[in-house]
Amino acid sequence: MTLSIDDIRAAADRLNGHIERTPCRLSKTLSEITGAEVWVKFENLQFTAAYKERGALNKLLQLTDAEKKRGVIAASAGNHSQGLAYHAARLGIPVTIVMPRSTPFVKVQQTRAFGAEVVLEGDGYDEASGKAKQICEERDLVFVHPFNDLDVMAGQGTVALEMLEDVPDLDVLPIPIGGGGLIAGCATAAKHLKPGIQVVGLEPAMYPSFTARMRGVNGASGTGGATIAEGIAVKQVGDVSYGVARPLIDEVLLVEEPFFERAVALYCNVEKTVAEGAGAAALAGLLAYPERFRGKKAGLIITGGNIDTRLLASVLTRELVREQRLVSLRIIGDDRPGLLANVSAIIGQMGANIVEVAHNRLALDVPAKGAEFDIMIETRDAKHTQEIMDALRERGYPPRAV
Repeated sequence: MTLSIDDIRAAADRLNGHIERTPCRLSKTLSEITGAEVWVKFENLQFTAAYKERGALNKLLQLTDAEKKRGVIAASAGNHSQGLAYHAARLGIPVTIVMPRSTPFVKVQQTRAFGAEVVLEGDGYDEASGKAKQICEERDLVFVHPFNDLDVMAGQGTVALEMLEDVPDLDVLPIPIGGGGLIAGCATAAKHLKPGIQVVGLEPAMYPSFTARMRGVNGASGTGGATIAEGIAVKQVGDVSYGVARPLIDEVLLVEEPFFERAVALYCNVEKTVAEGAGAAALAGLLAYPERFRGKKAGLIITGGNIDTRLLASVLTRELVREQRLVSLRIIGDDRPGLLANVSAIIGQMGANIVEVAHNRLALDVPAKGAEFDIMIETRDAKHTQEIMDALRERGYPPRAV
């Protein structure tokens, strides 16, 4: 089973006018941070906030009338389900989606809002997929696989087609790998249009399914964990997608969790755009392996913007902590009137903001006539934090970061 550039061009013709022709723009700030020349393809601007619409719609448009009447079913952690549900509703095709129980609520809610019947089953994609196949047989539905389908891959490949139309001299495409559909389609298009371009796969370190397959292991062994990149948390790469992608990929890199978090925060703070963990994987790869991409013209795909709002708030707050812009200081002193006021005055004079204060007089490691309190402060950066700690120490209130 093969995928050709003609398949991808035919998909582009089918999709024309039905999806967004998303922009591919230079990010000067991300280029300065990573050392690469960063061009960002904003697939989070699709109606369902992810490139998955492309493959889903390309598949739906090729169904027979009888298949459309029977209806379709898919298993997905979120973005494929939303893309399939949205376009199936547009085309009048009944759709059932099986999602893992751990799927972010925002994705479940949005999929239902598009008119899909949603079934929650299993702890991850693989369990949900098993349930979807069971329902498919029971109801005689058409199974639309999120990645292990040539029509779906062809649709995803239109992303790279557009990128190289807009920026033909790209040197490297760092592409997230879950089941392998996106990288299979994009690598096929990119290597045909520019044979010398590098295609680098990026996987969560907790779910190295493609890497394991490259080493001759095909299964769930050694995978698992609570990753922020749940959209690519797949225990087993697709057979068809692997077969298409493997000969075209130059390298696969594993990315640890903090880099996904930092990438999400950077997209939000620098580009003023929202990306989920899997959607920010390409940028995470540049942050994790700066020397690998330094000086190269890199095309990054924001593959999804459907992050849970509470998770986004947590990621942004954790980034403030990581940058030492949000720090909790513990101060132990005599329990006398004015102590907290004096400390607060010093912090205020230094230009920091007090976020929270916790006062504890009962800690046994504090003298009976003493007091302990933790003050959480927001500062400009790590240097500013250190200046405040030095000022407190000089005034007789030595702090300790906790």
